[in-house]
Amino acid sequence: MIGTTDPRSLVGPALPRSPRQDRWLILSVVALLLVGMMSLASIGIPTGNYSLVKKQGLMFLIGIVPFLILYQVEPGFWRKVSGLLYFVNLLLLAAVLFAGSSAKGAARWIDFGFFQFQPSEAAKLLLVLTLSSFYAARLGDIKRFSTFVLGFLHTLPLLILVYKQPHLGATIVLLVAWLGISICAGVPWRFLFAAFASLVVLGGLVFTVMPRVLKGYQWDRVTAIFVHDERGKDFQQSRAAVAFGVGGVLGVGFGQGELKAGRYVPEQHNDFIFTVVGEEAGLVGCTLVLAAFSLLFYRAWLIIFKAADPYSRMLAAGVFSVLAFHTVVNLGMNLQLFPVVGLWLPFLSSGGTALWLCLACVGLLLNLHRHEKISL
Repeated sequence: MIGTTDPRSLVGPALPRSPRQDRWLILSVVALLLVGMMSLASIGIPTGNYSLVKKQGLMFLIGIVPFLILYQVEPGFWRKVSGLLYFVNLLLLAAVLFAGSSAKGAARWIDFGFFQFQPSEAAKLLLVLTLSSFYAARLGDIKRFSTFVLGFLHTLPLLILVYKQPHLGATIVLLVAWLGISICAGVPWRFLFAAFASLVVLGGLVFTVMPRVLKGYQWDRVTAIFVHDERGKDFQQSRAAVAFGVGGVLGVGFGQGELKAGRYVPEQHNDFIFTVVGEEAGLVGCTLVLAAFSLLFYRAWLIIFKAADPYSRMLAAGVFSVLAFHTVVNLGMNLQLFPVVGLWLPFLSSGGTALWLCLACVGLLLNLHRHEKISL
């Protein structure tokens, strides 16, 4: 009819809405980063030395770069360069054995002067990218035993190189990443159960027939979980228990913890950062931190559960496996449930390469969430 115009015709066709960001995932990560920064700042209060929190802040700024790379680059790109990534992964791990700097009996870092880079941390994410690409190219043959064997052989050189550093904790993390991605890829359970049984038998041999396979300090850490001796092998975990006991329900307040002085809890800025939360924020603060971790892992699980692309699901499963295993084992170490195996707490522990890995993993999860249009 003359004189009537559809208002929508004046503005043209509706533009597609850009995918919403996962605000809950971002919120959980921001909360954990703030807790980590506050804990490191609190450690510096007794001495007035805030170098730990300053360095962590600088590492966070640098970590924005890997975060943006994993957030912006199309996930499919990593499939195209997976061969190159795998070669770089092997090269970096091999370089540590020949040119790495040593500390406390282990050669795990490449010293660049103003910072130390730890290839075993980067290896975790690189394995997630390359193994997911490997399985994605063989989905039609995923039920074959040959595919399962090749998937493990893809991981085995990395396991050997990391174990030789030696870094038992990182070796186990790589193994867990392989397991998580394999399950998500659809590898038959009978193959995985057979592999698990083989590992149990091998572990039994290590602890009985061939105990020298483990370094002396590694053996002490494993046996300490069964024999509590606050002046011997169980020294770190016994001190951690005291910190949690002092904190009680509500904690003593930010910066008021006295056990930080004199390094009462060894490696409190790294493996035992959760004891700062326990002493100063108490049971309530620890519960809130656990809630933040739970929210983070729930959002990652949603991607695994709802993503339409198998490759996206495997990437999310790999990230989930790495960060969740780190969290569970670190908290178990602090609470005397697991042996001390040198695994940091994501987003809280001090360490540049570890923080970069965590930020890169978050960038990848947000990227997958955006491309897969995950709701809820």
